[in-house]
Amino acid sequence: MLTLLTNDDGIFAPGLAALERALRRISEVSVVAPSTEQSGVGHAITFLTPLTAKEIFEGSRSRGWAVDGSPADAVKLGISEFCPRRPDIVVSGINGGLNAGINVLYSGTVAAAVEGAFFGITSIAVSLEYDEHADFDRAAEIAIDVIGELLARRPPAGSLYNINIPTRALAGSPRLRVVPMSTARYGEAFERRVDPRGRAYYWATNDPPPPPSPHDSDVTALAAGDVTLTPLDYDLTHRGTLDALADGEWKIMPRT
Repeated sequence: MLTLLTNDDGIFAPGLAALERALRRISEVSVVAPSTEQSGVGHAITFLTPLTAKEIFEGSRSRGWAVDGSPADAVKLGISEFCPRRPDIVVSGINGGLNAGINVLYSGTVAAAVEGAFFGITSIAVSLEYDEHADFDRAAEIAIDVIGELLARRPPAGSLYNINIPTRALAGSPRLRVVPMSTARYGEAFERRVDPRGRAYYWATNDPPPPPSPHDSDVTALAAGDVTLTPLDYDLTHRGTLDALADGEWKIMPRT
């Protein structure tokens, strides 16, 4: 099995290194990741300027390819140019910070997995709750257990999954919850400041997630200290509205 490993924190991120070490126990691994941190870029791609890439070495060992672009760019180039053959799975992470709730829509980590799913490859995003001294090695062990069980279920090609690991789950015997993505809004506040020249600027605040709701979701399960697994889909079509809008005839006036 060949795994294409990427992230949005950059090729030198400790979470990427920890997940690479763990994945190599079960798979051949090709690392293709952004050269610098790309957190919050979502599914941005580069097409108006050329992409550059550089092979990174640790001593004489090739560490992988650093792409001067987004996480989605890294996956595209990895599959098209740098992997020795078509990868069996794409894994993105381990991100330093959870990617749950509506943050999934902003996440470069998740976007890299979505890009892999575009190619019809089973793809998995992995994120760990932020901690300045995060235990990425333990998080990688948990991620490998989940990924192994997930693959044993033989998911359809192109399946897309999001794994989140709270800090509390790193100790003891963590529980896995299969839950939907929360759609509660948060993180909308800005702090207004003034620079030395008297000009106002605005800094997005790090608002906490919304309080747990009575409905199970990734946010509520993470608040309880559980590891979460959420199957995702990149088809944004609202099927109910599609059927309603398609009912009847639409009229557009002819040009006069």
